[in-house]
Amino acid sequence: MRLVTLTQVVLTGVWGGLMALERRAFLQAMVSRPLVAATVTGLLGQDVLAGLFVGLVFELFHLGGASLGGAHADHDTLPAVAAAAMAASVGQASGSDATPAIWALSILVCAPFGRAGLLLENRLDLRARKYFGRALTAADAGNVRAASRQNLRAMWPQFGFYGLICGAAAAAGPQVAVLESMMPLPLLRGLAWAYPAMGVAAAAVAVQGSHAPKRLRIALVAGACTAGVMYGTQVLG
Repeated sequence: MRLVTLTQVVLTGVWGGLMALERRAFLQAMVSRPLVAATVTGLLGQDVLAGLFVGLVFELFHLGGASLGGAHADHDTLPAVAAAAMAASVGQASGSDATPAIWALSILVCAPFGRAGLLLENRLDLRARKYFGRALTAADAGNVRAASRQNLRAMWPQFGFYGLICGAAAAAGPQVAVLESMMPLPLLRGLAWAYPAMGVAAAAVAVQGSHAPKRLRIALVAGACTAGVMYGTQVLG
C-alpha cells in the first residue's frame, strides 16, 4: 500500500480552494466545471483517468442545470473535485490506478457535497456582504489598498473551507482503500457496474435538461453511446 503524500494533499486542497473562487469570485472562465476541475485533480493525484471519468459523470449530471441570477441548484465543483481526489488517492493507496468500482464508490461518498457545498457557499456569501460594503466605501474614498484588503477578507473563507474539504478527501484515500479491500467481491462487481449506470443516468439528465425538441430520442442515443463507452472502459480496465 502506497501512502498519499502530503504534497498531493496540499496541492489538491489549493486546487479545490482556487476552483471555489473561480466558480464565483474571479475569472469565471469555466475552469471550475466538473470535467475540467476533476481532470486536473486526477493529474495532481497521479491518476488522470480517475479524474476524467469521475468528472464526466458530474459534468453530465449538472450540464442541464441553469444558473439564473447567480443562483445554482447545487454546488457542482466541490463533489467533482473531492470525488476525483478520493478516487485517485484510493487507487494510489491500493497500489494501482483507480478502478470503475473505486470511481463509483468515490462518487457515492462525495455526491452529497453538492448540497452541503451550496449551503456553505450561501452562508459565506452572507458573510461577504459586509466586506463588499466596506470595499465600496473605501473605493469611493479613493483608498484602493483598503478596498483590496476587504475583498481578500471576503474571499479567503471560500478558499480555506473548500480547500480543506478537498484536501481531506485526498487524505482519506488510505482509509477508504482499507474499506474497499474488505468489501466482498459481489459488492465490488456491483459498484463496477454501477459506474456505467451512473454515466447513462447522468447523460439522460443532461439531455432532458436541455429542453431540446427531440430530447427523448437524443437521451436514448446518448444513453446507448455512453453505455457503450463505459462498458468498453470497464472491459479494457
